Amino acid sequence: MTYPLQTINLSAGYQRTLALQAANISVNPRSIHAIVGPNGSGKSTLLKASLGLLPGSTGQALFFGENLEKVRTRVAYMPQAASVDWDFPIKVQDVVLMGTYSKLHWGRRPGKAEREIAAQAMERVGLTEVAHRHISQLSGGQKQRVFVARLLAQDAELLLMDEPFAGIDIASEAVITQVLKTEVERGKTVVLVHHDLSNLASFCDNASLLSGGNVVASGSTNEVLNPEILSAAYGINSALLKVNHE
Repeated sequence: MTYPLQTINLSAGYQRTLALQAANISVNPRSIHAIVGPNGSGKSTLLKASLGLLPGSTGQALFFGENLEKVRTRVAYMPQAASVDWDFPIKVQDVVLMGTYSKLHWGRRPGKAEREIAAQAMERVGLTEVAHRHISQLSGGQKQRVFVARLLAQDAELLLMDEPFAGIDIASEAVITQVLKTEVERGKTVVLVHHDLSNLASFCDNASLLSGGNVVASGSTNEVLNPEILSAAYGINSALLKVNHE
């Protein structure tokens, strides 16, 4: 099988501190694969190292069996909302339109077709009415939906998302969850860093559990949500994690 994402002994760190150690994961096509684990376990590092965003990383990340450079337009990445300058003077529609840039020929500006793609993406996440609003005027949930819309506008086959549900309201969570399920039904693959184990099994097919920079379990959500494995990874009784296996 050719995996949309496969890491092979991938390691990375920050200022001489190793945050990810020889990580090996394989993401099945047409699935939602969650990266979970305690704070500081290397979840975001795994995504960034896979994309070559961390200097000094070792090991390998393959996308559809190739190096990223060969398939870059097939891969889209959504960073954490906390890493974005929300005071930057730009409108919602312009942020979403940026998602179309990767498939434009050099020197070409977005046209009618690209604006329609952006409009459809905004409609899917319920942002049509705020399209002309400045991003600084949005709620936390709306801000996350802006970047989900930009991701959709890229029309990539593999969607990498870093904490898409962090700090959002229930309504936005429901919208994003449904959008991701629809993307998988359309043949896409989603890999997301997630912190809430309580709803993991309700919408994620597979998961990789990290602890201390190591992948301690990877497989179906039910396999990863094993109470003994969770207790060891989080250092507490798994019952305190309020895990729902349904």
